[in-house]
Amino acid sequence: MAPNPAVALLLRQGLEELGSSVADRELVATRLAELCELVHAWGQRLNLTAHRSPEAIARELALDAVALESVIGPTASLADIGSGAGFPGLPIAILRPDSVLTLIEARERRHHFLRHAIRTLGLSNVQALHGRAEALEPAPHACVVAQGAGPFSEVIGWMLRWAMPGGRLVIPLSDRQRVDVAPKGVAEARLVEYSVPLSGRARRAWIGVRQAT
Repeated sequence: MAPNPAVALLLRQGLEELGSSVADRELVATRLAELCELVHAWGQRLNLTAHRSPEAIARELALDAVALESVIGPTASLADIGSGAGFPGLPIAILRPDSVLTLIEARERRHHFLRHAIRTLGLSNVQALHGRAEALEPAPHACVVAQGAGPFSEVIGWMLRWAMPGGRLVIPLSDRQRVDVAPKGVAEARLVEYSVPLSGRARRAWIGVRQAT
């Protein structure tokens, strides 16, 4: 699916504003724009997102994921719990082709979309798993992200199952979401503030480290 040039330009400008370290911003922006087109096309049938245009998806979802990736930084492997329409996992996979990603989604139709997106975009570094994170057999990852997956106290338990000892746990927070600064099983934790490029929208993320033993 050919991306809208205006959407690709918007995404490239966002990458530039963020100072993204990706080697080829033009190519990455084009791939991200292709993802936004896919989400838009499928979203009309599956209600993947409330954003109804590729540009809105780029501004509100793709650039939000790009900003989060800048906070996470390089990681050998990442599990995205409750991946939904593929955010932030799919943009991170595009930004970090050397990282191995696992997208975990319980809803069957969204899982089918994730598999289609992986095939269409040719993302050989991503696999999609269908099921609940707390029920599937976990594999250790260097980083685990859960965005809007559920209550903080429950999500932490799911994330710990998928994180290797010393692995990072990342939860992007809503404005009113409360967190436990140091939950059981977490060696250290902090809150990080960042902003989404082009909009300047303020965001927060809780970042913890799974205890080594």
